[in-house]
Amino acid sequence: MSVAESGRFEKIKVPSAYQMVAEAIEREIMAGRLRPGDEIGTEAELVRQFGVNRSTVREGIRLLEQGGLVQREAGRKLYVCLPHYRKLSDRMSRALVLHQVTFRELFNASMILELGVIEAAVDNADADDLAALEANQKQAEAAVDDPVRLAEIDTNFHALLARASGNRVLELAREPAALLFFPTSELICRRVPQGAGRMVTAHRHMIDAVASRDKEAARVWTRRHLVDWRKGFERAGRDIDEPVERIFERLSTARQYS
Repeated sequence: MSVAESGRFEKIKVPSAYQMVAEAIEREIMAGRLRPGDEIGTEAELVRQFGVNRSTVREGIRLLEQGGLVQREAGRKLYVCLPHYRKLSDRMSRALVLHQVTFRELFNASMILELGVIEAAVDNADADDLAALEANQKQAEAAVDDPVRLAEIDTNFHALLARASGNRVLELAREPAALLFFPTSELICRRVPQGAGRMVTAHRHMIDAVASRDKEAARVWTRRHLVDWRKGFERAGRDIDEPVERIFERLSTARQYS
């Protein structure tokens, strides 16, 4: 059988003109020739430079804006910007949902990431980081009877620890899972009587471990905190082997009737 008869080759996909515009600008940004704050120009100027029509440039810029690489300022000029980590994380979180990951998978991944975060925080947290964690702890102690508020504080607590790690790769890496993982603390605090108290206690010990540079204590209490989450989630009647979108659908329905 000949190559032509076997159909071995796939059709070549030629990128659209607007994708080529976006990729050309992105290459300049990634190579460092365009840096955050640098002016790219206006749509009209880019039309002249690329030799394409305005709608092509507009679509290319739209892709870059969605990726957080470009923003518009007054006067219609376009500037390079740093993509905000939350925007990147939201997109990754949606991808995790679409891939039907389970909470068991999120738990296992978070155990690795959160242990890495707190170990780095023990090494790198400064006075400002510790002050922010202490302020968060006071908020948690005051909100122990408010599941929604305490869930928000818990999410922020782990974000503060990630910032204290001094490692932006860790900070970015943990966020997509955290957006799906930690909001379930609301369910635990609502349905498991000791859930809120154990959460606040774990936070206290984790902060103390970071402040005293005690890496072993930091590991111990982080593990306890995450294992408590898993046990609490199951005690609240949820199956951690369910895909995450099913669990969140049920949580949303429960909130409507609670």
